[in-house]
Amino acid sequence: MTADGLGDIWVVAEQRDGHTKAASYALIGKARKLADESQSRVAAVCLSQGVEDAGQLAAFGADKVYLLDGPAPDRWNDDVYVKELVDLARRDKPGVILATSGSVASSVIPRLAVALDTGVAANCISLDYDAQNRMLVQTRPAFGGSLMANVVFPDKRPQIATVRPHAFKKGEPNSSRQGEMIRVDFDRRSVTAKTKLLNVVKDLTEKVRLDEAEIVVCGGRGLGKAENFGIVAELAEVLGAALGTSRPPVDDGWIPYAHQVGQTGKTVSPKLYIACGVAGAPQHLAGMQTSEIIVAINEDPKAPIFEVATYGMVGDLFKIVPLLTKKLREARG
Repeated sequence: MTADGLGDIWVVAEQRDGHTKAASYALIGKARKLADESQSRVAAVCLSQGVEDAGQLAAFGADKVYLLDGPAPDRWNDDVYVKELVDLARRDKPGVILATSGSVASSVIPRLAVALDTGVAANCISLDYDAQNRMLVQTRPAFGGSLMANVVFPDKRPQIATVRPHAFKKGEPNSSRQGEMIRVDFDRRSVTAKTKLLNVVKDLTEKVRLDEAEIVVCGGRGLGKAENFGIVAELAEVLGAALGTSRPPVDDGWIPYAHQVGQTGKTVSPKLYIACGVAGAPQHLAGMQTSEIIVAINEDPKAPIFEVATYGMVGDLFKIVPLLTKKLREARG
């Protein structure tokens, strides 16, 4: 940590198919704001050298971009990435390391923290700079989202946090910004991998990626049975939306886990979120309540989902949703 602020702020920038995820761009933008407040610098850490849009990371706020010579992202290996990140952090000594909550963060970040003898604030929804104590204040939900806890590490560096996808909005790039590109070569033979990725299986039922969709149509237990998911699936298809669900239908085997929204599923923040037969348990609300517009359809006027809804319709979803689908299909020709 520098005398002035947080020290270098690193963002682990995740890629898919050679391109950086939108959530990582948003996190770099937040890191840029923290760095400006604390007189620090921002570095994006890419877990691959084959990143096609690495230059864009600088445009969104990174002063430096590390390109790690790890396995290709589709041949994921935790042991290699952890060792490479640990060596790099010990060498360049960042003050803060941030990553987007998800499978990568879950498998790598805790091991990184243990190796660096520090802690992790997981699944944060807000990050702030405490100028008086020159610390990062990390806010995360506790007790199923009913309370918010502020987490600080006064005596440990780097301060490490994972952040919910869509906790911050993706900003606009500044094409005039230039960043230093640093390729980091690594001797993989020095790592004995304990695991081996055999195959990657894509969920063919997920026509639109849930965590990146601008419109999400979600079905809950109010649908009654698995076959009735076709009603909300038709609405999603007409809107070009992703199909989501609350936890109960997943537990009952009606729909795959990949569609689950909530504290134990995916966090989404679309422009439009339509909840059909979703009661609105705190765990579900924690994963979608930052959506710009929330439309709730439920026959129970006291359902908690109405407390966060922008628009609410109290009534039979089996009448409302097909009618809505029909009208939208007619409007779109």
